[in-house]
Amino acid sequence: MSYKKRLSLFIVIDSIIVLSAIVASHYLVLASFNVFTISVIAFAAIILISHYLFSFYFKFYKKVWEYASIGELWTILKVATLAIISALMVDAIWFEPMSHRLMVATGLMYMVFLGGSRFLWRIFRDRIIPQTSDGKRTLIVGAGSAGTMVARQLLREQSQGLSPVAFIDDDFGKQQLDILSLPVAGGVKDIPNVVENFEIDHIIIAIPSLDRRDLNTIFKECAKTEAQTKILPAIEDLITGKVAFSQFRDVRVEDLLGRDPVEMDMTSIAKHITGKVVLITGGGGSIGSEIARQITMFRPEQLILLGHGENSIYQIEMELKHTCKHTEIEFVTEIAEIQDARKMEEVMSRHQPDVVYHAAAHKHVPLMERSPDEAVKNNMIGTMNVAKAAAREQVKTFVMVSTDKAVNPTSVMGASKRLAEMIIQDMGRGSRTKFVAVRFGNVLGSRGSVIPLFKRQIENGGPITITHPDMVRYFMTIPEASRLVIQAGALAKGGEIFVLDMGKPVKILDLATNLIKLSGFTLNDISIEFTGIRPGEKLFEELLNDGESHEEQIHPKIYIGKTTSLYMEEIEHIIHHYHIYSRNELRDELLQLANQTIPNEAQQAMPM
Repeated sequence: MSYKKRLSLFIVIDSIIVLSAIVASHYLVLASFNVFTISVIAFAAIILISHYLFSFYFKFYKKVWEYASIGELWTILKVATLAIISALMVDAIWFEPMSHRLMVATGLMYMVFLGGSRFLWRIFRDRIIPQTSDGKRTLIVGAGSAGTMVARQLLREQSQGLSPVAFIDDDFGKQQLDILSLPVAGGVKDIPNVVENFEIDHIIIAIPSLDRRDLNTIFKECAKTEAQTKILPAIEDLITGKVAFSQFRDVRVEDLLGRDPVEMDMTSIAKHITGKVVLITGGGGSIGSEIARQITMFRPEQLILLGHGENSIYQIEMELKHTCKHTEIEFVTEIAEIQDARKMEEVMSRHQPDVVYHAAAHKHVPLMERSPDEAVKNNMIGTMNVAKAAAREQVKTFVMVSTDKAVNPTSVMGASKRLAEMIIQDMGRGSRTKFVAVRFGNVLGSRGSVIPLFKRQIENGGPITITHPDMVRYFMTIPEASRLVIQAGALAKGGEIFVLDMGKPVKILDLATNLIKLSGFTLNDISIEFTGIRPGEKLFEELLNDGESHEEQIHPKIYIGKTTSLYMEEIEHIIHHYHIYSRNELRDELLQLANQTIPNEAQQAMPM
């Protein structure tokens, strides 16, 4: 129905309501239907005129009454009260005043009829039209404003195929009470019992401001049931209108990390990046591309994306040009190998970057075990090439992305990254460029991460393969890791190894179990098999070794590790002679050097 037709209908209805209230009040007070006197007719006319004036002023006729609540009730009270007062004032001045009882009765009947007519429509919509629901029996976790809104929408609209039957809330003041005729059946700890007792098929977590620790607690209880679990979108997405309350999403692994969001020091980063030239090696990779996305927030003058994979570099270039089309950021791509020293010098010389983020590296542990020479060429020689070129062109800050596998390494990959850290620290001696390394653990969703592997195995019907039941790892999301890398670069003074606070380590078995549950399966549907620890793997990772205990925390999520001995002569020897070693010899040499187990005479010859 159009607004004009709707308005005409309500004007007719309200005219009938006002006249009916006057007739009914006269009968109740005077026991008479004789209302056709001049004063009563004038009183009725004044109420009608006042009613319409105040209704338009308070936008009474623009309310959607199937969603009526306290706000609409308050509007009814204001319109009715002001209309009665206006009529009484005019009546007292120009006509014979009406009795007080008659005035009160008329006002009350007016409010009751006006409010009742509106709320009867809502009752009709909510209670009579829906009738019964064949939707999935749904438990709503959170009986606050968001949970109530979700329940109301599900009760009104059956398109979701969900039928709410109960709430869960830890507020003892709400438990054992009813909200929208739905019981608050208990707290989070009661979820398994409530799901069984109410025969729940579906669970919706309706707490938009929930932090990850609390979400993890709730999900653990939900995981004890066979009900499918969904979550309300993030509060910022609801506020900005990106999604509606009805657009529930699956709980993601990232939601269960139990970590607080990273807060960046925007001022220090802006001084470091805004209006500057920034170069990112490995710009098409998981970390490099996310660093690029985060960097664009700070409006650099030019962003150079360097990588050897043309497809990935092209994709991130197109993405950034689209998302930043209203900015003046210039995007430049360079297809190059960091192992090519001359090319690195030429790129640095031509672009003269202010900041370099070195994210290019070989990171796959088993593959580097089989090809240690490639780990040396890419992770060590490539890093040295980029670093020397940066120092030659006096780049202000050079940030190398490292890994927790560089601590007490048991793998070629970890050893090569530890030696690359030493190269970076040595380059910072006497250089105008501030060289720093940033060390963190596994990144969810990155290439080579266990999450994509587990998802593929689930899609194929299982089993999920895990090397050992006690395997634990540190995890953070790609955006979080990238933000902290950028933050560390802004805090750099030169020579530091920054260590990101990774929170608590996560058991891989728990991660796999949660992922199975999040995918809508049970352990009976998707089995888990243990394959044994692979060459170079450890049961747990460390962020610092014994000689690198925390010196200081310079940011709520960033620590500085102490500088340890640098074996540059030995590193130079490996770089120049790696091709003459056998695979096993090169692996042993890398691990011995990275773990500082070289002979004493070599230590005595070590440069200080």
